[in-house]
Amino acid sequence: MLTCVILDDEPLALDLLADYCAQVPGLELKGQFDDALAGLAFLQDHPVDIVFLDIHMPRLTGLQLAQLLPAPGPRIIFTTAYDQYAVRSYELNAADYLLKPIAFPRFVQAVQKVRQQLSSTGVLPGGPGPAGPTGPVESLPVAPDAMFVKNEHRLQRVAFADILYIEGMKEYLLIYTTTGKILTLQSFRRLEEVLPPERFARIHKSFVVALRCIEHVERGKVQVVGRLLPIGDTYREAFVNLIKPYQQL
Repeated sequence: MLTCVILDDEPLALDLLADYCAQVPGLELKGQFDDALAGLAFLQDHPVDIVFLDIHMPRLTGLQLAQLLPAPGPRIIFTTAYDQYAVRSYELNAADYLLKPIAFPRFVQAVQKVRQQLSSTGVLPGGPGPAGPTGPVESLPVAPDAMFVKNEHRLQRVAFADILYIEGMKEYLLIYTTTGKILTLQSFRRLEEVLPPERFARIHKSFVVALRCIEHVERGKVQVVGRLLPIGDTYREAFVNLIKPYQQL
């Protein structure tokens, strides 16, 4: 069972997210607050797994509140009508960034992402349980969370969670991250062998994008952190099929 709290100063948004929580098996809503300070006070005494956090709130913004939470704290899923804070949210290691109006399938995807993160790190909701008759349960192998790329005269570690998108420039790749750009002598073929396929998609001969960073899709293009990137004809069908399960009818 995952536990969660909702912080949003809009009553309709609170009601919608509370309804979504009630529909997701294994997700328990512990509280909902329209005041950021009241929510922060609750979280200091009542640890939860997920905080659904609006960004624009009076007195204390969601970005400010996220920085006040103790570490290791809950996974943050930002819920906002504004897309310009996406990069800042990933700098704060947010688990996801949901743009309002939030579709239910997209909400479920964000919850599942947190569930997978907690399972892969061995931090299961509810804490460690008693060992069975055969002894403690062995932890599953943890998938890599980063790659190393050649940058000048060194190998630089690049966390997958920090990558926004990647642009091919002849024999080089330019990796756009939450902290800046990294130029590396690397091929797309080698890169695609390393990147987790459930987190990244090739949309063009010159572009790979992080699925979590796609803001919208329009007329053969996707927008990532404010930049429109083309979808190539060769990759169009595979990309459409990839995002189809998350489209709202």
